Amino acid sequence: MKSGRVIGARREKLETASERASIHKKLRRQQISRIILTSSIFIAVAVLLVLLGRLLVTDGELLPAGSVSVVVPYSPTIEVIDEDAGNGAAHLSSRMKEYIGQAEADFRDLGYTPVKAVLPVGSIREVDFYLDGVSGYVKTIIDRDTGVTTEDADRMIRYLSSINVSDFEYIDVRIDGKAYWK
Repeated sequence: MKSGRVIGARREKLETASERASIHKKLRRQQISRIILTSSIFIAVAVLLVLLGRLLVTDGELLPAGSVSVVVPYSPTIEVIDEDAGNGAAHLSSRMKEYIGQAEADFRDLGYTPVKAVLPVGSIREVDFYLDGVSGYVKTIIDRDTGVTTEDADRMIRYLSSINVSDFEYIDVRIDGKAYWK
Protein backbone atom coordinates (compact mmCIF):
# COMPACT_ATOMS: atom_id res chain seq x y z
CA MET A 1 0.00 0.00 0.00
CA LYS A 2 1.05 3.48 -0.70
CA SER A 3 1.31 6.07 1.97
CA GLY A 4 -1.69 8.47 2.36
CA ARG A 5 -4.16 6.33 0.50
CA VAL A 6 -7.19 4.47 1.73
CA ILE A 7 -8.18 1.16 0.39
CA GLY A 8 -10.63 1.70 -2.46
CA ALA A 9 -10.40 5.48 -2.54
CA ARG A 10 -8.05 8.28 -3.33
CA ARG A 11 -6.74 10.74 -0.88
CA GLU A 12 -8.95 13.82 -0.39
CA LYS A 13 -7.64 17.14 -1.54
CA LEU A 14 -6.70 19.58 1.17
CA GLU A 15 -8.31 23.04 0.94
CA THR A 16 -6.34 26.14 1.53
CA ALA A 17 -7.59 28.93 3.80
CA SER A 18 -8.32 31.22 0.85
CA GLU A 19 -10.41 28.52 -0.87
CA ARG A 20 -12.44 27.99 2.34
CA ALA A 21 -13.00 31.77 2.65
CA SER A 22 -14.23 32.06 -0.94
CA ILE A 23 -16.60 29.10 -0.49
CA HIS A 24 -17.89 30.67 2.75
CA LYS A 25 -18.52 34.01 0.97
CA LYS A 26 -20.33 32.23 -1.85
CA LEU A 27 -22.59 30.33 0.58
CA ARG A 28 -23.29 33.53 2.55
CA ARG A 29 -24.34 35.36 -0.67
CA GLN A 30 -26.64 32.47 -1.58
CA GLN A 31 -28.20 32.58 1.89
CA ILE A 32 -28.80 36.36 1.68
CA SER A 33 -30.31 35.94 -1.81
CA ARG A 34 -32.73 33.33 -0.51
CA ILE A 35 -33.79 35.58 2.39
CA ILE A 36 -34.37 38.53 0.05
CA LEU A 37 -36.33 36.38 -2.42
CA THR A 38 -38.49 34.85 0.34
CA SER A 39 -39.18 38.26 1.90
CA SER A 40 -40.17 39.77 -1.43
CA ILE A 41 -42.58 36.88 -2.09
CA PHE A 42 -44.21 37.37 1.33
CA ILE A 43 -44.52 41.12 0.75
CA ALA A 44 -46.07 40.54 -2.68
CA VAL A 45 -48.61 38.09 -1.20
CA ALA A 46 -49.46 40.55 1.60
CA VAL A 47 -50.01 43.40 -0.87
CA LEU A 48 -52.18 41.13 -3.00
CA LEU A 49 -54.29 40.14 0.03
CA VAL A 50 -54.73 43.77 1.08
CA LEU A 51 -55.86 44.76 -2.41
CA LEU A 52 -58.20 41.78 -2.58
CA GLY A 53 -59.63 42.70 0.86
CA ARG A 54 -60.24 46.26 -0.28
CA LEU A 55 -62.05 45.01 -3.38
CA LEU A 56 -64.28 42.75 -1.30
CA VAL A 57 -65.06 45.45 1.28
CA THR A 58 -65.98 48.11 -1.27
CA ASP A 59 -67.88 45.88 -3.72
CA GLY A 60 -65.28 46.18 -6.45
CA GLU A 61 -64.26 49.81 -5.96
CA LEU A 62 -60.90 50.62 -4.43
CA LEU A 63 -60.93 52.83 -1.36
CA PRO A 64 -58.90 56.02 -1.58
CA ALA A 65 -55.53 55.80 0.14
CA GLY A 66 -55.66 56.65 3.81
CA SER A 67 -59.39 56.13 4.18
CA VAL A 68 -60.42 54.09 7.17
CA SER A 69 -63.83 52.64 7.80
CA VAL A 70 -65.05 53.52 11.30
CA VAL A 71 -67.79 51.57 13.04
CA VAL A 72 -70.21 54.03 14.59
CA PRO A 73 -71.97 52.64 17.65
CA TYR A 74 -75.74 52.72 17.72
CA SER A 75 -77.35 55.74 19.32
CA PRO A 76 -80.99 55.93 20.44
CA THR A 77 -83.30 58.22 18.47
CA ILE A 78 -86.35 57.52 20.61
CA GLU A 79 -87.23 59.15 23.91
CA VAL A 80 -85.41 57.54 26.86
CA ILE A 81 -86.95 58.03 30.32
CA ASP A 82 -85.08 57.23 33.53
CA GLU A 83 -87.65 56.79 36.29
CA ASP A 84 -84.93 56.90 38.96
CA ALA A 85 -83.92 60.41 37.93
CA GLY A 86 -85.94 63.14 39.66
CA ASN A 87 -86.96 65.01 36.53
CA GLY A 88 -87.17 61.98 34.22
CA ALA A 89 -84.10 62.98 32.17
CA ALA A 90 -81.83 60.03 31.51
CA HIS A 91 -78.09 60.16 32.14
CA LEU A 92 -77.05 57.01 30.29
CA SER A 93 -73.78 55.18 30.11
CA SER A 94 -72.32 54.54 26.67
CA ARG A 95 -73.18 50.83 26.99
CA MET A 96 -76.81 51.63 27.79
CA LYS A 97 -77.05 54.11 24.89
CA GLU A 98 -75.60 51.59 22.46
CA TYR A 99 -77.94 48.83 23.71
CA ILE A 100 -81.04 51.03 23.37
CA GLY A 101 -79.97 52.23 19.92
CA GLN A 102 -79.22 48.73 18.67
CA ALA A 103 -82.47 47.31 20.09
CA GLU A 104 -84.35 50.17 18.45
CA ALA A 105 -82.74 49.32 15.10
CA ASP A 106 -83.52 45.61 15.58
CA PHE A 107 -87.17 46.33 16.38
CA ARG A 108 -87.37 48.49 13.25
CA ASP A 109 -85.86 45.64 11.19
CA LEU A 110 -88.65 43.39 12.47
CA GLY A 111 -91.32 45.89 11.41
CA TYR A 112 -92.07 47.54 14.77
CA THR A 113 -91.82 51.24 15.55
CA PRO A 114 -90.30 51.87 18.99
CA VAL A 115 -91.88 54.88 20.71
CA LYS A 116 -89.84 55.17 23.90
CA ALA A 117 -87.51 53.30 26.23
CA VAL A 118 -87.98 53.44 30.00
CA LEU A 119 -85.42 52.61 32.67
CA PRO A 120 -87.60 51.41 35.58
CA VAL A 121 -87.11 52.46 39.20
CA GLY A 122 -84.68 50.26 41.12
CA SER A 123 -83.32 48.35 38.14
CA ILE A 124 -79.81 48.64 36.85
CA ARG A 125 -79.81 46.66 33.59
CA GLU A 126 -83.50 46.52 32.64
CA VAL A 127 -84.93 48.54 29.75
CA ASP A 128 -88.63 48.59 28.86
CA PHE A 129 -89.52 49.31 25.23
CA TYR A 130 -92.88 50.70 24.17
CA LEU A 131 -93.82 49.80 20.58
CA ASP A 132 -96.34 51.55 18.37
CA GLY A 133 -99.41 49.36 17.84
CA VAL A 134 -98.60 47.02 20.76
CA SER A 135 -100.74 47.46 23.88
CA GLY A 136 -98.08 46.60 26.48
CA TYR A 137 -94.35 47.09 26.76
CA VAL A 138 -91.41 44.72 26.34
CA LYS A 139 -89.11 44.09 29.32
CA THR A 140 -85.51 43.50 28.22
CA ILE A 141 -82.12 43.28 29.93
CA ILE A 142 -78.86 44.64 28.54
CA ASP A 143 -76.97 41.41 29.31
CA ARG A 144 -78.64 39.61 26.39
CA ASP A 145 -77.95 40.26 22.72
CA THR A 146 -80.45 42.68 21.19
CA GLY A 147 -81.03 40.53 18.12
CA VAL A 148 -82.11 37.52 20.17
CA THR A 149 -84.16 39.65 22.56
CA THR A 150 -86.09 41.43 19.81
CA GLU A 151 -86.73 38.15 17.98
CA ASP A 152 -88.09 36.63 21.21
CA ALA A 153 -90.35 39.66 21.68
CA ASP A 154 -91.55 39.39 18.08
CA ARG A 155 -92.33 35.69 18.52
CA MET A 156 -94.24 36.40 21.74
CA ILE A 157 -96.26 39.22 20.16
CA ARG A 158 -97.16 36.96 17.22
CA TYR A 159 -98.03 34.10 19.60
CA LEU A 160 -100.33 36.32 21.67
CA SER A 161 -101.96 37.54 18.46
CA SER A 162 -102.53 33.94 17.33
CA ILE A 163 -104.38 33.10 20.57
CA ASN A 164 -106.39 36.35 20.31
CA VAL A 165 -104.74 38.15 23.22
CA SER A 166 -104.42 41.76 22.19
CA ASP A 167 -104.46 43.50 25.56
CA PHE A 168 -101.58 42.76 27.92
CA GLU A 169 -99.52 44.74 30.41
CA TYR A 170 -96.06 43.56 29.38
CA ILE A 171 -93.97 40.87 27.71
CA ASP A 172 -90.88 39.73 29.63
CA VAL A 173 -88.03 38.43 27.43
CA ARG A 174 -85.18 38.88 29.93
CA ILE A 175 -84.50 35.15 30.38
CA ASP A 176 -82.94 33.17 27.54
CA GLY A 177 -85.31 30.56 26.12
CA LYS A 178 -88.34 31.79 28.08
CA ALA A 179 -90.90 34.54 27.61
CA TYR A 180 -93.68 35.67 29.93
CA TRP A 181 -96.66 37.94 29.57
CA LYS A 182 -99.09 39.55 31.96
